Amino acid sequence: MMMSDIAKDRMAHSVKKRGSMSSLSGQEFWQKELHRCTKNSMSTVSYMDEPSQRDDASRLTVQMENTYQLGPTKHFPVVIVNHILKDVLTKYLQEEQYEPELCRQMTKTISEVIKAQVKDLMIPRYKLIVIVHIGQLNSQNIFIGSRCLWDPKSDTFSSYVFRNSSLFALASVYAVYFE
Repeated sequence: MMMSDIAKDRMAHSVKKRGSMSSLSGQEFWQKELHRCTKNSMSTVSYMDEPSQRDDASRLTVQMENTYQLGPTKHFPVVIVNHILKDVLTKYLQEEQYEPELCRQMTKTISEVIKAQVKDLMIPRYKLIVIVHIGQLNSQNIFIGSRCLWDPKSDTFSSYVFRNSSLFALASVYAVYFE
């Protein structure tokens, strides 16, 4: 069965419109297309001449497939994180005196160090929140509270309180499982 010239033109137009092409020469392409059309199916190979900006952006993002994993394979190691908190707070604040500007910078530094050390544990699929409070120790009371909406089976936290002669520090790490 031969294709009419009108059908060939329509097919060529639709192939060009879709941006599809075959690696075969023109004659081989049409013979191959004739064979495919006789079986009531059409197969083409898509291509793009020039990559667009959208393609560059799509290469940068990694599409992950669903794992349908509802719980952690490895639970958050609270005891190990407690040791990290104790070591970091003791190392940075053992000999320090309370000065407001210094303590403001120290809270940022200490929270970054704690976050980096906890991330080094390579616990998969946990989002980490690290909060550090440093205040002057002057015979006063302070209550620090936090509230979160989480799943108690998989989400957890770790905290440690440090005191020396002039300041106190509270460091907390919240680990929220990312489904």
